[in-house]
Amino acid sequence: MFCKKFVFGTDEKIDDMASTEDRGEIVHVSADDLYQPGKGYGFVTEENRRKQELLKLPEPNSGFDTLYWYQDEILSCIEEDAYGCFLESERMVTDLKCRETADSSGDTRKASFTEEERRRIPLIFKLDVPEQGNYRVTVKIRVSGATKDDWLIFTGRRRLGLLLNHTVQAGSWPEAFHAGLPENSGFEIEHTMTVNVCDVIPRGRTTVYGDTTLDVVILSTIPRISELTVEQVDCPTVYIAGDSTVTDQSADYPYAPGTSYAGWGQMLPAYLTGGVAVSNHAHSGLTTESFRGEGHYAIVEKYIRKGDYCLFQFAHNDQKLNHLKAQGGYRANLERYIQECRQWGVFPILVTPLARNSWKGGDGSYNDLLWEYAEVCKEIGESFHVPVLDLHGRSMVWITQQGREAVRTSFFPDDYTHTNDYGAYRMAGFVADELVRVCKDWPEYQRLAECVTEGFGKWNPPAHIALPVKPAAYESISNPEGDAQLLANLSEPERIACRADVLDMVIQTVRFFYTNVYNDMFADVIGHEWYAGAVECAWQNGMIDGHLVENGCFHPEKEVTLEEFFSFAVNGYKSRKELPGENSCIYDEKCSGYARSYVRAAYALGLLDKNGNEDLQRLLTRGEAAELCRRMKV
Repeated sequence: MFCKKFVFGTDEKIDDMASTEDRGEIVHVSADDLYQPGKGYGFVTEENRRKQELLKLPEPNSGFDTLYWYQDEILSCIEEDAYGCFLESERMVTDLKCRETADSSGDTRKASFTEEERRRIPLIFKLDVPEQGNYRVTVKIRVSGATKDDWLIFTGRRRLGLLLNHTVQAGSWPEAFHAGLPENSGFEIEHTMTVNVCDVIPRGRTTVYGDTTLDVVILSTIPRISELTVEQVDCPTVYIAGDSTVTDQSADYPYAPGTSYAGWGQMLPAYLTGGVAVSNHAHSGLTTESFRGEGHYAIVEKYIRKGDYCLFQFAHNDQKLNHLKAQGGYRANLERYIQECRQWGVFPILVTPLARNSWKGGDGSYNDLLWEYAEVCKEIGESFHVPVLDLHGRSMVWITQQGREAVRTSFFPDDYTHTNDYGAYRMAGFVADELVRVCKDWPEYQRLAECVTEGFGKWNPPAHIALPVKPAAYESISNPEGDAQLLANLSEPERIACRADVLDMVIQTVRFFYTNVYNDMFADVIGHEWYAGAVECAWQNGMIDGHLVENGCFHPEKEVTLEEFFSFAVNGYKSRKELPGENSCIYDEKCSGYARSYVRAAYALGLLDKNGNEDLQRLLTRGEAAELCRRMKV
């Protein structure tokens, strides 16, 4: 079976590490070795990524790429010494910051970085393997000096393999890191992971990309690698099917965990021993139907083997489609997957959908829109005798205990469905806990339960997380994915807006979504009308004030006044972010009684003229409503 060792740094190390007969299995890697297909191994930097089209796709690679405005920069300047190959991540990030903050005289004052702002450049190594399957990967890092630092190792498509959090775990690093080393001579990290290599359909593509490469990524102040051993192993595989809350999300660099999207599936390896490997086939936007229809399930079907496990977590996208209701297509599709797994000798496991950070604007209560799908998973589990991991229940309890504002730092900034690396790590911990709780008493699942660990300890987000802002020096570089303005494609901006128009705009502004059911809560809203989904969504999220409902009718096509707009907009805002404290304002006597709190909030948010010159009873155009939505900055 395949087994190869890579030794990094000066050539002399090989003589110290291998006997004569072993030298044929050892590959020496220098800082100048960049990956290319014919060579079969090497570092991935901005230089070779720009030259090789296949390296530009996140999924068949490490999942790391530069922030788009650095597309012409060289950030990964790899060096070597007696301890291995490394790059000066913190120095490079500091240099970038200094150049970007230099004043007009050219003074490059040293930038100061708080812990919240720290960003890092990854050291990425890539190698070819002979075939798809599972590989035992052992990374050794010898670090000179007594200073400890945070260390992260990702493998494959950005799956977490090691987390050593110096901030949380200071003074408690494993003694094995120092074993056999002279006092004050530094420390050694040696960590072994089991990694799955498998084909993939990348985002935006429709065909299968065969993949026989393996990526190892190290992040630290000075990320370094001394040795890497890769050997083929035969062990069970945990396949995962799901949506964007589960998938292997990519990350920009300079990297920060809080501003990187992540799915819990890519963090699950952190909670499993080398007795199993994870093969994550979840993708953004998928449903129980499109996972099969778009070809992802065919990859699983090709490689999955008797004795493997398959986890299924869907619902976030199913609930948007009428034919995938919880008791309809969603249930039927999950039951079919279970039956097929059993025909192959594979052990299926259902995972209830990860809860959103969603709250009602009206009364501030938690808004659970996925409960019905979670209940269907439990019902299927009972009737088909299949383990069900209640991630929905675990995550919802945690979100409600933390509260809307505090939990935001575990989600990608201004996103209320998708976690960042901190949140995904925590959610994967809940899945791991559930694996032990649910599966330990099932004979056919005990082996998997026994592979569960406690992970690498706490990984808490900082108090504040903010997206990086493109520096003025890079203003000319446009985002290849587009910098679309909110409501940019609005039609008929001069037309007076109706209630349905405004609801649709606010829903887009606060990033709600239309669900697959209209419940006929208003007598004058018919399910087939274009606005039925907007009304349903607004009602479910507490956006419609009771004062605007008359005799069971909402009047969705009624023209909207400025104060009515504020009632919808402020309730939408409240569902996502905390409002400023309510204080009297210059408009108190100019608005209707029911609207006073909304108008005060709009005033505090800067949506009203500070001199009191606005007419709150005037009708609003669609263009004016759109501009007010943009100014809310949700």
